[in-house]
Amino acid sequence: MRAEGVTRTPAVRTAVVWDALLAQLTELAAATGRDRLDIVDAGGGTGGFAVPLAERGHTVTVVDPSPDSLAALERRAKEKGVSVRALQGDAADLAELLDGDSADLVLCHSVLEYVEDPISAMTAVAGLLRRGGAVSVLAANPVASAIHRALAGHFDEARTALTDPRGTWGDRDPTPRRYTAETLAELLGATGFAVGAVHGVRVFADLVPSRLVDGEPGAAEALVALEKAAAAHPVLRDVATQLHVFGHRD
Repeated sequence: MRAEGVTRTPAVRTAVVWDALLAQLTELAAATGRDRLDIVDAGGGTGGFAVPLAERGHTVTVVDPSPDSLAALERRAKEKGVSVRALQGDAADLAELLDGDSADLVLCHSVLEYVEDPISAMTAVAGLLRRGGAVSVLAANPVASAIHRALAGHFDEARTALTDPRGTWGDRDPTPRRYTAETLAELLGATGFAVGAVHGVRVFADLVPSRLVDGEPGAAEALVALEKAAAAHPVLRDVATQLHVFGHRD
């Protein structure tokens, strides 16, 4: 899937993740000697990642608790002429729904914020992976949440987001948990993964008004290039809306 030459939503928001995923898929294909990889998308919803991966020839299974999302996934896959296996369940159910050592790559995007027990969820993910496999983790960042609350004039909530152990800004926060680069690395390490580099996702994309991007020729492409440059920046990475990291099962 190409990130260039596309509209701001969702491409700008996911360009950094797609670049990393495609590089990881190339590495896994070289290591396994197989171009067709087995991929599980935990919490994959309507197939924003799953369907493009299936279009690339991979075998993809989506596990999601929402029957409506899975129905939308099946419609999207049918429209694209690909097959994606859909299973209803939570991240905690992975070990019951799927065989162990059956996946080359597991996507765990915007899931760890909502699971009751992140350790159990990541342990279940590790059990799915073959030796040498990888998990792609994408999670919300509390520092970005503090910035966004401050820009909205909610200064007390911004301060709370910086000090709360779970990175939430209050009782009305719809996201139960957020992760810094350090807490993501700790979680992956505690569940047996070798931790790769952490990248920032949506450093600028959520701050730039859409009128500055959608109405200017070439602006979306320029913003994608900026996001890619900022993703690994030692300062900017840590203020991104989301953090992305791969864990490897050695």
